[in-house]
Formats: sequence, C-alpha cells, structure tokens
Amino acid sequence: MSEPPRRRRDPEARRTEIIAATAELILELGVSAVTHRLIAARAGVPLGATTHYFATLDDLRSQALHHLVAELDARVDGIRSALEQRGATPQVLTQLIVQALADARALEADRAVVTAAVDDPQLRAMARRWSERMTGFLIPAYGVERATAAAVFIDGVLWHARIHDETLNASLIENALAGILGTEPTTTSD
Repeated sequence: MSEPPRRRRDPEARRTEIIAATAELILELGVSAVTHRLIAARAGVPLGATTHYFATLDDLRSQALHHLVAELDARVDGIRSALEQRGATPQVLTQLIVQALADARALEADRAVVTAAVDDPQLRAMARRWSERMTGFLIPAYGVERATAAAVFIDGVLWHARIHDETLNASLIENALAGILGTEPTTTSD
C-alpha cells in the first residue's frame, strides 16, 4: 500500500491566504478587533502560522490594509477609465457614485483604510492619493477649485452613506455636483 502524496507547502500562498483573511476580518470587525487567533481560524491555518509569516500583529494588519488599498486603487482606475470614455459630467459622476454606494465591500474597504489612515502616515498618503486622483480626473474640464470641491463632496457622499441608513438620492447628488462644477444638471430634484 503506497502512502498518499505529500502536500507541498507553498509559503507564499499561505502568507497570501493569511493576508486575505486578515483583510476580511478588518472589513467585518475593524482593525483593532483583529487578533492572531481570529486570523488563524479564518485562514484555516495553525495559530503559529500568523507569527511565523509576520513579525507582529501590526505588521500583519498593515499588510492586510495594503491589500485593501490595492483593491481600492483598482476601483479608482475603473473610475478613471469610465470618465475618459463617458466624460466627467455630473450625470456620469453620479452614476459612478451610485454604483460605488451599491458596493458594500468597497465602502467597507474605503472606511477601513481611511479610518486606519488617521493614525498611519503611510496609509494617509495612500488615502489622500485617491482624492488627489479624483481631483486630477476633473481638473481638465473644471479647473482646480471646482475639481477639488467636487472630490471633497464625493468623499462626503461616501462617508454619509456609512453613517446613515439611507444613501442620498441620485438626483440630489447630480444637482449638487452640477452646482459645484458650474454645469446644468440633467435631472431635477425630487
């Protein structure tokens, strides 16, 4: 009778699984509630694996937050692409915002990273970069001041959704963006 083949350990795959599990827990529980024990259970690895692959819990949390940053960067790239293809009008911006508001995972990832960025200068620079990129997408059409004001408004809409039971309606968002950007809205308020 032959022995079953040994499963080869893939340290990089295990490390990646631990980071992904940590990121999911951060989304569910918040950064400060994540522990080695919770991470190991979620990743399906022995408790010692979390300390084997990461020097400290803070290091592991940081890697997980950077994992979330990469996800958010990809979403910002999608926004850039959509604005290039469809134009940076208040109507298109509103459609993109409404889509973002419907993506609970993206909202949680944004909240987790921005909240952690308050105390982490490296994350703060990354979070600030998203707002700066949004401003940059709008500057060619609207100038620096209006583009900056629109980016701040968009950030506010996303945070508003995190603390209220109902999101702002699309008409309100579009009319506000039209006012900020100095254009005519295509819809009227409800």
